[in-house]
Amino acid sequence: MMFRTVSGSSAIWAAFMLFASTSSSSNMLTTSAFTTTTRTNTPVAFTRSSIQSSSPSTTAIFASEDGEFDFDVAIIGCGVGGHGAALHSRAQQFKTGVFAGEDVGGTCVNRGCVPSKALLAASGRVREMQNAAHLKDLGIEVEGKVNYDREAVAAHAKNLANRVKGNLENSLVALGCDVIEGRGILTGNPHEVKDAKTGKVYTAKNIILAPGSIPFVPPGVEVDEKTVYTSDGALELQFVPEWVAIIGSGYIGLEFSDVYTALGAEVTFIEALPNIMPTFDREIAKQAERMLIRDRPIDYRTGVFAAKVTPGVPGEKPVTIEMIDANTKELVETIEVDAAMVATGRVPNTANMGLEDMGIETNRGFVAVTEKMEVLTKAEDGEVIPNLYCIGDANGKMMLAHAASAQGISAIENIAGREHEVDHDAIPAACFTHPEIAMVGPTEEQAKERAEKEGWEMGISKGSFRANSKALAEGEGNGMAKVIYNKGTGKVVAVHIIGLHAADLIQECSNAVAAGTTVKELSMMVHTHPTLCEVLDEAFKGAVGMSAH
Repeated sequence: MMFRTVSGSSAIWAAFMLFASTSSSSNMLTTSAFTTTTRTNTPVAFTRSSIQSSSPSTTAIFASEDGEFDFDVAIIGCGVGGHGAALHSRAQQFKTGVFAGEDVGGTCVNRGCVPSKALLAASGRVREMQNAAHLKDLGIEVEGKVNYDREAVAAHAKNLANRVKGNLENSLVALGCDVIEGRGILTGNPHEVKDAKTGKVYTAKNIILAPGSIPFVPPGVEVDEKTVYTSDGALELQFVPEWVAIIGSGYIGLEFSDVYTALGAEVTFIEALPNIMPTFDREIAKQAERMLIRDRPIDYRTGVFAAKVTPGVPGEKPVTIEMIDANTKELVETIEVDAAMVATGRVPNTANMGLEDMGIETNRGFVAVTEKMEVLTKAEDGEVIPNLYCIGDANGKMMLAHAASAQGISAIENIAGREHEVDHDAIPAACFTHPEIAMVGPTEEQAKERAEKEGWEMGISKGSFRANSKALAEGEGNGMAKVIYNKGTGKVVAVHIIGLHAADLIQECSNAVAAGTTVKELSMMVHTHPTLCEVLDEAFKGAVGMSAH
């Protein structure tokens, strides 16, 4: 099925009318795309850029106008990255085709960010209502046991994903994109994409690869998506195990430990690296261990591989996990649990899409690109393949949905002839545990290495949730914010936060990194009182020797 194109201003008007009646999540996605193209002489908000946006009429110089190609831009993949690229492409009046691969919304909407937040929201309510001591401090008493309906919680996540997916697809149709259901495959010939479902070959002046990623399953781990499952299976919440092992302690594993423990499960982390939460800033990780692990029914093993994982039968036969030492490879322990979740990261979904036929060498599936998202034939000394771009998880620069969207917009900017590069140091990330963890820029350890290498002095200033009136009013005084800055220039290099609504607080910091704002400038900016953002105000003021009340 293909949805035909609506052209010019009528597409924009149709989209506006549609967005006025859809959910706020869809509105947010589309508004950001319009903002980058209609605010003249304004850089894209989330990137460091020297380009200036032009009106669509000045950029729509395309081959499809004379019938040479079916599309000006063909996008393979329809996750958040492909969707963001498509919206920006249509805003330039590019004739746009999206090969959805029967997966509109991609991982984020269907099997990742969106449904997991629904599970976290529901389980978080359960956790709050079960915390009698916290409620008593607020003058609230809950009589009897707090119950939940597992199937209803799972349905909440599924229904949300379906709603957002529908909004994304409707926005593409309203803007006049051609949505092709099949997966797009490169044919080996320039400017060609084949629909894997029908075999039809389409031509496009420019092609953007946005195939996303899939869960990585280590060797020796047998997945049945029932008792041994990836995040895909976990999101279905088929049952709540009494004891679940989570292999990997990154963002995904931490979030699901939050869900499981709130719903009554015990959790064991199995981490191959020496430290729990190895990718986080070490000081934040230590705080997180105290706040998210120590006081909950969670234990962990570090420095071990889950070398062999054998599925069981729910309620009848346990899952068996054999662990070996990460260095010696000797068997150190075997445990039997009710379920095991594999949260060992993700790998590019680039297999069988014709990359080899285009002379592209991948590294563990990742496609090498320039800073302009142009595809290279290989990572080292590779040549640019004209009119071919790759965005999102498949290029490995930053495996986040909003990073993929930013890269998609950037690719369209470069296609339009306006040179643009995404500033990945200014892209924030968040872990939606209770409380949340958020960050932008390098960890303290990475920033120290960078400062030594580049010859500048690093400064650190901190703010505390314990001194924040709003956090204390909520009974949530645990947490901190750490600002890392260049002492010479005063510019913010990175910020790490753990505490109530950290994921919302980080955006101010991301904007500061993107704009090159100094701690002096930030210290003189007024923050609303009483709000959580005053935690940051304390840190900014502390960096320049000021005190925050």
